[in-house]
Amino acid sequence: MVLQFYKYQGTGNDFVMIDNRQGFFPKSDITLITKLCDRRFGIGGDGLILLENDLASDFKMEYFNSDGSQSMCGNGGRCAVAFANYLGIIDGETTFNAIDGLHYATLEGDIVNLKMSDVSEIKEKSAYSFLDTGSPHHVQLVGNLGGLDVKTEGAKLRYGLYGKSGSNINFVEQSHGDTFNVRTYERGVEDETLSCGTGVTAVAIAMHKEGKTTSKNVKINAVGGDLTISFEQQNGTYTNIFLKGPAKQVYKGEIEC
Repeated sequence: MVLQFYKYQGTGNDFVMIDNRQGFFPKSDITLITKLCDRRFGIGGDGLILLENDLASDFKMEYFNSDGSQSMCGNGGRCAVAFANYLGIIDGETTFNAIDGLHYATLEGDIVNLKMSDVSEIKEKSAYSFLDTGSPHHVQLVGNLGGLDVKTEGAKLRYGLYGKSGSNINFVEQSHGDTFNVRTYERGVEDETLSCGTGVTAVAIAMHKEGKTTSKNVKINAVGGDLTISFEQQNGTYTNIFLKGPAKQVYKGEIEC
């Protein structure tokens, strides 16, 4: 099988994108998915995204981590919006379906503003916070973020604290005011990624909940680039959460599978 693919990245979080509106891709073939995401023997990516038809919205995003597991991906969602716009399915505005439900988004140039799921439960511990923004996230303030071994320390928490199901692990350092630096260990990739959309969303909400910022427009410096998270809060629930940043096509090609 010769497979046409597109490569997209959102602040360094990179994805193999496939137009699967004809339903030809074998989604149960985990070996194929991991091969396509392999950076040495395949195309290479933090995940694989299938864009599919959907009766309830403009399109459906099926997201697979590089190990074949499924979850919601914020940066992947933003890249899916850019891909749908490239294919002519949408024109600057959309509602699409994902594993955690419907998402609204707008696109202007290469900037995608994606509405995330509401967050009503945040578990605050002495050393960290835990919340689900479409995927589970551990958020922990640290010193010397730049010198941290994120893969080693992230894996310890991902498996040691959260067991087999695991969690994404976000290490955070406040830059100033409403701006935070973030490095993330992603389950499913099992390594540090340059950016994580659901992760930076979790960081922004956790930092607001912990009182580290009073702003409802939080700036995040990820390794791969800058993102902005805006939200509203009422009766302990965070709503109208938007993740905003660039999503760009890197290249397109064909691969024989």
